[in-house]
Amino acid sequence: MALIPIYTAQNGTVIGVVKGGKSLYNFRVKYRGQGKQERTPKHMHVIIDLYMKLVGNEPLTMRMVDHIINNIILKVSPATAFPPKLQIFQPSQVQTYQVLNQYGEYPVDFLLVVTELIQIQEKTNYPTGTLNLNLFQLFRRKADIFSVVSAATFRR
Repeated sequence: MALIPIYTAQNGTVIGVVKGGKSLYNFRVKYRGQGKQERTPKHMHVIIDLYMKLVGNEPLTMRMVDHIINNIILKVSPATAFPPKLQIFQPSQVQTYQVLNQYGEYPVDFLLVVTELIQIQEKTNYPTGTLNLNLFQLFRRKADIFSVVSAATFRR
């Protein structure tokens, strides 16, 4: 099934979805960097990148994590159509965290869009699920890395 583009990140990476089979509006998040193969982002990719950003600029990384928790994870709704639409992300949000692009693998807009899509996917398939919320709260509380990695690699 072909990738349906949702957003193109500042670095040219196309973030999109393909149809999933768990529910009527289920989807899987995918991305394709310029000249690279299609990949599926995992919670672990986001968390590792946040750790790299944390080393580079802890206060700003924690502000971005607060934004992810309070303005994305706690506010998105389940998808009501396929393909889903971004509900929260606006390109103007990137400016606040732009300096974090110096650290890690992924640009800020990529992380915000991927995290939002993963959260919409969780809400669509598990309306009372808290996997993403718990993961980001562990990171925010500076839990030991074993706990955060364990939460990031949890499989349903």
